[in-house]
Amino acid sequence: MSIEDFKFIYWIEYGHRMWGRGLGVFFTGPFIYFLSKGYITRQLALRLGLLFGLGIGQGFVGWWMVKSGLEEPESPYRQPKVSAYRLASHLMAAFGIFSGLFWTALSVVRPESHYQGVDFVRGSAKLRKIAIPIAVLVGLTAASGAFVAGNDAGHAFNTFPLMGDTWIPDGLLELQPWSRNFFENTATVQLDHRILALTTLTSVVAMSLLARKLTLEPHIRRLINLTLGVSVLQVTLGISTLLLYVPVSLGAAHQAGALSLFASVVALLHALRKPSPAALRTLVKPL
Repeated sequence: MSIEDFKFIYWIEYGHRMWGRGLGVFFTGPFIYFLSKGYITRQLALRLGLLFGLGIGQGFVGWWMVKSGLEEPESPYRQPKVSAYRLASHLMAAFGIFSGLFWTALSVVRPESHYQGVDFVRGSAKLRKIAIPIAVLVGLTAASGAFVAGNDAGHAFNTFPLMGDTWIPDGLLELQPWSRNFFENTATVQLDHRILALTTLTSVVAMSLLARKLTLEPHIRRLINLTLGVSVLQVTLGISTLLLYVPVSLGAAHQAGALSLFASVVALLHALRKPSPAALRTLVKPL
């Protein structure tokens, strides 16, 4: 690594740390003000306090991750880098905190799910059974992407749809114990990410087709279309990043796309919430 490369990485890392600390200040100031004015309910205050605590914990996870990059590698021929396991932990913790904050914000803006009738409630209930597994798939795909980044797997097999000259490369289970291959083997990690990404896209397309047959609120249909559009864009970004040998700009855009897709799914799940018993009673016509 040249001194110029080190400077580039240093300033990115420094900016990331300062941004993380700044978020704590940006959160704490308004939180104390709104709490003192009585604008925040006790339940909301407890939820925000928990999320703030998770944010502090995320700082320690980040330090734990960076610390792994300062350790001597097992082989003198290997370049020092952060642990892929810790990188994935840091990323998924960020996704978890973001989803908590986003869900909370949506609940403040729209505390109750509004439905025009019982048929709309039934349609949302059916769609919710599909949307929840898709949310899990999106999270797993993002986590597998962290292992792709942590193992520099994006710099191998820079072809699509084939991996090199084959559909399934050799050496997928060459590490022992075999479970290590799913987290440390370059070929296996990238194949996993491809499979998960395409499975996610296929699932979102299937959900979109099913939604056409269901009675749904207009804003739910818009969220489904948004999720479908972001899914297609994210897969396109991923393939482009791979084929162009992972330029930093595309890699960052692909990571942002993952968060955008996750946000759209969270918004969809929030819109598909069950109505409260009181709201449901207003939809049932008396005999």
